[in-house]
Amino acid sequence: MRESVLRKISGRSAVSIVAVLAALSVTACAGKPKKPTLAYEERPVELLYSTGANRLDRGNWNEAVDYFREVERQHPYSEWSRRSILMTGYAHYQGNQYADAIGDADRFISLYPGNPSASYAYYLKAICYFEQIVDVYRDQAATEQALAALRDVVQRYPNSEYAQDARLKIDMVNDQLAGKELAIGRWYLRDGKTLAAIGRFKTVVDRHQTTSHTPEALYRLVEAYMTLGLTEEAKRNGAVLGYNFPGDRWYADAYKLLNDAGLKPAVEPLKAGNKRNLIDRTLNREKGSALAPPGEKKKKGGLMGVLGM
Repeated sequence: MRESVLRKISGRSAVSIVAVLAALSVTACAGKPKKPTLAYEERPVELLYSTGANRLDRGNWNEAVDYFREVERQHPYSEWSRRSILMTGYAHYQGNQYADAIGDADRFISLYPGNPSASYAYYLKAICYFEQIVDVYRDQAATEQALAALRDVVQRYPNSEYAQDARLKIDMVNDQLAGKELAIGRWYLRDGKTLAAIGRFKTVVDRHQTTSHTPEALYRLVEAYMTLGLTEEAKRNGAVLGYNFPGDRWYADAYKLLNDAGLKPAVEPLKAGNKRNLIDRTLNREKGSALAPPGEKKKKGGLMGVLGM
């Protein structure tokens, strides 16, 4: 008798617990808005695609994604479906939904690795990483990812328009990485950690010598070596600076520093050296600088020429 009562109580408790969990589940779902999707309605593929492109032109990124996904759902084996994957990625990119855009690009590459448009998928991934680069005083993980992805585009498709744009962005990324090394080196120098600072400045000179930060890095090496009393090293770096950047203000500063110490360099600063080198490749992360998917011609405010429509 007692066992039977316990069994009934246990059964009621289980039912109650299930009811409570179900109620909580419904409440949680109700509190989290779902991403809007189109109700299924069979429509011509051209209409779906052109409507998606129209929403893209208007800056309605999520609506554009819905229409391009509908193309894939209703016409999964068509040429339009293949193109819609890249257009979905492009819409996600325009909406700053970089993780989704990278996912779309990876999906295209996985499904159509040999397709000519795969070049754009690799490019799309690269510009997504590129636009996530932060200032030199913060972590540069995205910068390294961007550099690797941009180099991948150049190596895979060296003669494409995407490679041409990637090369320009690689220069900007290298400038960013050089700026990071220089900023850390300056901090070490101010903190009295001269050897650590020298390591950072040498990295700029050795690995990023074509960037706008090289003249300052060479000057900082002169400054650091003078601090340590290593005059020959200071003279050598000053000579490199004078030979390559005789009209740069950083060389004018290095010349004065060495001259005041009785180590007059052989090369006189040029008169144009009243200003420091201002050739700085600033990161251009504007959406307008990115190339559109293949077959889509960009116009002011949107796209045109969607498969001849």
